[in-house]
Amino acid sequence: MFDKWDHRFMEMAQLVSSWASCNRRKIGAVIVKDKRVMTTGYNGAPAGIKTCVEKGECPRQKMGIPSGQRHELCYAVHAEQNAIIQAAKLGVSIEGATLYCTHQPCILCAKMIVNSGITRVVYGEGYPDEFSLQIFSEAGVRVECYSKDE
Repeated sequence: MFDKWDHRFMEMAQLVSSWASCNRRKIGAVIVKDKRVMTTGYNGAPAGIKTCVEKGECPRQKMGIPSGQRHELCYAVHAEQNAIIQAAKLGVSIEGATLYCTHQPCILCAKMIVNSGITRVVYGEGYPDEFSLQIFSEAGVRVECYSKDE
């Protein structure tokens, strides 16, 4: 099911995740079209805003907010969002592209992915957000859970 290119781009997403500035989760995303990297993204605070690492605390952890809930109470822009934003800033079309991500996208990212024209999502780890999978299904976005063994 997965070819050598899928493996390479998932490895790249993993590398990009190491740049994340989130205390809770390190997530990386790579948007690819025709076997070419269009953009990358990792989760972290918006430009010019101190990260949770720099602040020494995560407001979501401090408030006891479970994973997958209350995304608006986070300083970080999600990896998928950052990759899509970079494409927009650079004027790069991602229509028909594949997004490789270390984790299953949340509902907020799923809606952006659908509207950006990405047609395939490959992710490594699950995430507690079934609604995002429903949105992908309704929109016809192919979603695949990556396995190194395949």
